[in-house]
Amino acid sequence: MNKEQVPQDQENLNEGKLAKLYYATDDKGHYVKVNSIGWEPETVAMQQAWEVVNDEVREAREKVIAGKASPLLYFIKKNIMTPSLVASYAGTISIIVRLHCRPFFFRRLSMRRLEKYAYTFRITVEELTDIERLKQHDH
Repeated sequence: MNKEQVPQDQENLNEGKLAKLYYATDDKGHYVKVNSIGWEPETVAMQQAWEVVNDEVREAREKVIAGKASPLLYFIKKNIMTPSLVASYAGTISIIVRLHCRPFFFRRLSMRRLEKYAYTFRITVEELTDIERLKQHDH
């Protein structure tokens, strides 16, 4: 593509603060480096992806507040992780992580297991277990 054709979408999510490097041709047909702040299809796709993530985080938060899920589910969604990924960080298997997403099992976790989960999310055990904090903050 010609360097004048490199997309420059002003509506992108990073507000023009982060440019991508593309190679395009100049008037003489030589390849030159050209920065692009994005293009509309990429911006639309990213906006839709973030909407899905935000909806999942909101739904997880609501389940925790309603007592239908443990805070572990909320932090999995908030950190855009899966139970399998959390399991690999916490040194367990994914079915165990899924069980711990249920309040009944989460309440029975040892301090050691809570610390492993908290470390996985780079938060404190207090942050992991504080449901009142989730109720107060509109995430």
